[in-house]
Amino acid sequence: MLQSTHKNNAILHRRHFISMAGIVAAGMTLSPRFAFAGEPAGSRKIRIGIVGGRFGASFYFHEHPKCIVEAVSDLRTDRREHLMKTYHCKKSYESLDLLLQDKKIDAVFIATGAPDHARHVLAALNAGKHVLCAVPAAMTLEECAALRDAVKSTGLTYMMAETTTYRQNTISVKKMYAEGKFGNIFSAAAEYNHPGLEVLFWEDGAATWRHGFPPMHYPTHCTAFLIAVTGERLTEVSGIGWGDNSTLLKDNPYGNPFWNETAFFKTNKGNPFRVEVNWRGALREVERGEWRGDKMSFFSALQEGREHTIVRSADTMGRDDAGFQHKEATVETYKQPQWWQTDMLPQPLRHGSGHDGSHAFITHEFIDALISNRSPEVNIHEALAYTAPGIVAHQSALKGGECMKVLGFD
Repeated sequence: MLQSTHKNNAILHRRHFISMAGIVAAGMTLSPRFAFAGEPAGSRKIRIGIVGGRFGASFYFHEHPKCIVEAVSDLRTDRREHLMKTYHCKKSYESLDLLLQDKKIDAVFIATGAPDHARHVLAALNAGKHVLCAVPAAMTLEECAALRDAVKSTGLTYMMAETTTYRQNTISVKKMYAEGKFGNIFSAAAEYNHPGLEVLFWEDGAATWRHGFPPMHYPTHCTAFLIAVTGERLTEVSGIGWGDNSTLLKDNPYGNPFWNETAFFKTNKGNPFRVEVNWRGALREVERGEWRGDKMSFFSALQEGREHTIVRSADTMGRDDAGFQHKEATVETYKQPQWWQTDMLPQPLRHGSGHDGSHAFITHEFIDALISNRSPEVNIHEALAYTAPGIVAHQSALKGGECMKVLGFD
């Protein structure tokens, strides 16, 4: 429930969200994925270090009642200063190595360039720190195995900061799935369109890690749409890439010829799952999913901020455009609850945040997992289930779409 200390404004606020609070409570009963709701108990606080002054500055650890931002780090002075200002932190280090020597720090948020994630996470785990890491978890299957083994051997907590898992419509779909509203989900699809990334290929005259980065090495904004909902694992893939021989992709460090990649996955349930990651073309920027069931289907909006759609099976008979009689489905607009306004988060975090409200949820999930001594939702096994299929999909695309097995890391 919302706290009564908010007096008159809170009464109105509570009336507005009372039905939503009931939905959240039902979700927590049905699915352990909602078990992190509410105010954390106890007096312990997590002291965190934040590394990476761009993405790392878009979270809310300084607002969490059970967290203290102990120190920040970036190789660049301007970004260190930005982190210090954002998190009201007076302590900074010029490198990750120096920050990891700080014995007051319990956990580290790694928000560095994607190719460095596995190396930086391994360094943090070996230094005895719990880790939250930006996506993707790794660049190679060998790195995936090394991360899994390091988390197991150290006994420390690892979480990947995948935003799709906590987008507002994903939270809704997770609840709907747990309640059985879809029936059997027999197919799914996801797409991540981010045209214009070539402006980030160079900085101050030097190439950045984004130069030619393979689209399917950044699959998690898509794969999470299915895996976070149903728990399925992606077991086979055929990948297809598209490139235009652009000079912008020439001599990139990944040897990647593709702007866009599409992957056709088979899950361990035998279901199809289509994933598209597109960097260039006549595209609407979006991160969206589709879940098709025999009772109900859910289609995310085609553009950020637009309305989602639910289709339900029905017994009403109708005729198609050729005059044939058939059972008509009902189509309705889904009114999206703003889950960040409910008691799924501590009061200070109940505000909008990046990637459709997900940043506040990621902040809380990581800190609460450490406080409660539990595994976070996007733990090492989930993180690798999100990441590894994209690595194999890119290998398949380089081989002209050859069907390949996806190695599991559970």
